[in-house]
Amino acid sequence: MEAESEPYVRLATMRQLHQAVADLNTARSLADTLQSVADGIVTGLGYELGCVNLVRPDGDLVVAAFAGNSAAESLITGRVGSRESWERRLSMGEAWDELRFIPHTEGWVLLDDDVPQWHTEGPEPRFEDEWHPLDRLYAPMYASGGGLDLLGVISVDRPRNGRRPGAWGREALQMYASQAAIAISNARLRANMQRALVRLEREQQALRASEESFRQAFEYAPSGMAIAEMGGDQHGRLLRTNDALCRLMGRPASVLRRYSFADLVHPEDIGTLLRTSAEGGRAELRLGRRDGTYLWVSLRNSVVADTTDGPRFLLTHVEDIEERKRNELHLAHRASHDALTGLPNSAELRSRLGARLCERPHSVTSSAIEALDAAYGDVESSMHGYRADGYEGEVAPGVGPYDHHVHVVAPDAERDDGTKGLAVLFCDLDGFKSINDRFGHHAGDAVLIEVARRLTTCVRDGDTVARLGGDEFVVLADGLGAADAADLAVRLRNAIIPPIRVDGRAVRVGASFGIGWAECGMTEEEVLHSADQRMYVEKRSRSKVHRRAG
Repeated sequence: MEAESEPYVRLATMRQLHQAVADLNTARSLADTLQSVADGIVTGLGYELGCVNLVRPDGDLVVAAFAGNSAAESLITGRVGSRESWERRLSMGEAWDELRFIPHTEGWVLLDDDVPQWHTEGPEPRFEDEWHPLDRLYAPMYASGGGLDLLGVISVDRPRNGRRPGAWGREALQMYASQAAIAISNARLRANMQRALVRLEREQQALRASEESFRQAFEYAPSGMAIAEMGGDQHGRLLRTNDALCRLMGRPASVLRRYSFADLVHPEDIGTLLRTSAEGGRAELRLGRRDGTYLWVSLRNSVVADTTDGPRFLLTHVEDIEERKRNELHLAHRASHDALTGLPNSAELRSRLGARLCERPHSVTSSAIEALDAAYGDVESSMHGYRADGYEGEVAPGVGPYDHHVHVVAPDAERDDGTKGLAVLFCDLDGFKSINDRFGHHAGDAVLIEVARRLTTCVRDGDTVARLGGDEFVVLADGLGAADAADLAVRLRNAIIPPIRVDGRAVRVGASFGIGWAECGMTEEEVLHSADQRMYVEKRSRSKVHRRAG
């Protein structure tokens, strides 16, 4: 079974990878971009050495950037390896999807070829998956567009944990290589576009030649390009688009000229577009296609100015980032959900629970009118120095007269006064350990998956079923009274009890439930601990015969 701490490690890795990719897009030049790629290998991916080998116009590869060791950097930066030697390396060893790993047992034949290389001293590995000083790992970078046009190769050495990367580390390195290729291609494109713009401003005598150069760079750019009007009643209207943008949007150029980006952008992203259009710069937003779907794009605006008349138009570079966004969402889901059951994990459960709580003491009670004042703000009281909860004093930072937080309160356990609250049902499976011991972890995993499915089918849309770890589950159900929560616990227990078929045999598990209540003024841990304690009280109150399973 998956270790409980693994999602946190994955989340930390995803954050480091996201930061490393973000740094690629802040580099101002091709040289800065290449060095950012090398630095990201060390700071974001956990390797001690990183090298970027870039394909030259003649096909050979030059060491363009190095990170992790200044002595190695000064020795091999700028040195060239032949294309033939590199193709030999990329066909050897083990193929890890698009990565290429050459173990030391095979790589000794490469010691005398012309590819610049740096070897570090180190002890012999003690374990099968331990990194050897002569192991080699390469991540090819291909130009965008889905072809196999080699842009360069990232080579890495010495993972900080001393072991060969697992599936998660390989996926991170491969994704980083893909984003690095996009960043390098974009840096080259931006450099070409900037040179074209400088010529348009400074070389008035060669205006026609400059215009033709710009036209070709615009028309044949691999990513979408557009020229939009700036200022006046027609601000933002598209004046000109290239073929790549037309294909991206699913509309011909004649149709696109009827629109502005404001007509095409997703309603939730209009603010981002307006800020970018006014100030220039880069933004990530969604644009509507002809078929009614929305596509994630990276939109970069450059204000093209005239020395006498001021700003004339906006030059917009539109890049398709749908796949990257999908990968980010996939990684985020994997970091916040249990790999076995697909349910939200412990971290995600605490995040959702914490979003409903605030620091207001739960002992403070309010009438219905006071509750409305707390939710929507008592403007008159706030102006006279009174807080929304009725206490005198300064209003807490971030809590103004229009604070829309709805406080969570717990129903009275002694009497049913109609109060509805956020119920926290802590579930612990009875007899699960015996199934693991008798039939193995494979059977135990199958039981957990089926229990997760049964719990999910018994709750409402909007309720949360999470796996806390092991054989413990937690259900968050809002808008319930005390009797409602008790009925829900019974329904959930009855759903778990029926036999579960595993490898042709029927096994049973029971379930003990503890019902706690989330309330403002409590922490997430206090809420879960309260429900956990009530679960153990309920478990001890039932005889073993009613809890036996297997």
